Amino acid sequence: MIDKVIVLGVDPGLAITGFGIVESVDKKMKVLDYGSFTTQKKTPFPSRLKKIHDFLENVIKDFNPTSLAIEDIFFCRNVKTAINIGQVHGVVVLAAAKANLQVYKYTPLQIKQAVTGFGRAKKYQVQEMVKRLLGLEKLLDVDTSDALAVTICHIHSHRGFTEVR
Repeated sequence: MIDKVIVLGVDPGLAITGFGIVESVDKKMKVLDYGSFTTQKKTPFPSRLKKIHDFLENVIKDFNPTSLAIEDIFFCRNVKTAINIGQVHGVVVLAAAKANLQVYKYTPLQIKQAVTGFGRAKKYQVQEMVKRLLGLEKLLDVDTSDALAVTICHIHSHRGFTEVR
């Protein structure tokens, strides 16, 4: 039996939301698309959330992923930043739910462990391993790399995943 998934990975952020689409057939990974979506600071907050939501809806329509993997919200020292990231996280999950996608969340520690073998890896180490594991020619920006890293984490652990309910 062939095990095929197309995973949309998202690194949620208000200013920059990273995304990556990876197809895995029997755990052999192929990058379909990746990048980041930015919103402007001067744009009203609700409009920024809508733009992120609409962008991800279009990505979902274009690639028809089987699931969405997202970095779980982690503790922030700045409460306002944590609340904003939580709201971005919510619109990402909403876009997935509207498309009937299964949503899986992973902690930064789980993602780093899956990609580098070390849960306390530095950002540049994650970027380098994403490049190597996916056969990319160059290092990607941190947000895009993090989004692809969460797809790798999901693919590596998708038999033991925990679905967000």
